[in-house]
Amino acid sequence: MSGASLVTASLTALAVLGLSACDSGSDTGSAATTGPSVIAPGQPGEGNRTLSAEDAEKQRADDDSPNSADVSYARMMIQHHAQALKMTELVPKQAESGRIKKLAERISAAQGPEIEAMRGWLKNHGEKEEKDEKETGGGHEHAAMPGMATEAQLKKLRAARGTAFDQLFLTLMITHHEGAITMATDVKSQGNNVQVEEMADDVVAQQTSEISRMREML
Repeated sequence: MSGASLVTASLTALAVLGLSACDSGSDTGSAATTGPSVIAPGQPGEGNRTLSAEDAEKQRADDDSPNSADVSYARMMIQHHAQALKMTELVPKQAESGRIKKLAERISAAQGPEIEAMRGWLKNHGEKEEKDEKETGGGHEHAAMPGMATEAQLKKLRAARGTAFDQLFLTLMITHHEGAITMATDVKSQGNNVQVEEMADDVVAQQTSEISRMREML
């Protein structure tokens, strides 16, 4: 083969290699963009489905199945709200301030239905209102809940009257509300269920507003 022919053949080979490299790079970029397909289990009685990486990611994002944080929040907040209701029950006969009596009515009117909503949520998801004693070793989750009044504090509140009751009620209820906000904020970052997140949003909004009112009354 002549020198000219060798040069031509070499240039042709280089050009083919260059095109192959470009094609390979293009395919790699496309694969990186779309990702591999994913096999998703079908509904009962249905076969598996093949989803693109994008569709699989979207399905994961749409899945709001409750996790342990959601369930614990509902269980504990029922107990947390229940204590607040016990405190408000003392107000009509023991408080002096008309403003505090109206506040207690608002707290009761809001938290009673919230308790029923959380009980309904637990039932709908096949969860008990409280953990079985075998799971907790006989312990109670509410002991670790933030903002809960101690039995000694509740005893003192039950014994108070007039302005002394008003001041103690406000002090304990502010702390109680702050604890509920902490719990609601935690489940918003740790939970996965949309309905629980919405309930937590309501707690944060309602109780933040009530804390502001109570601080003005002190």
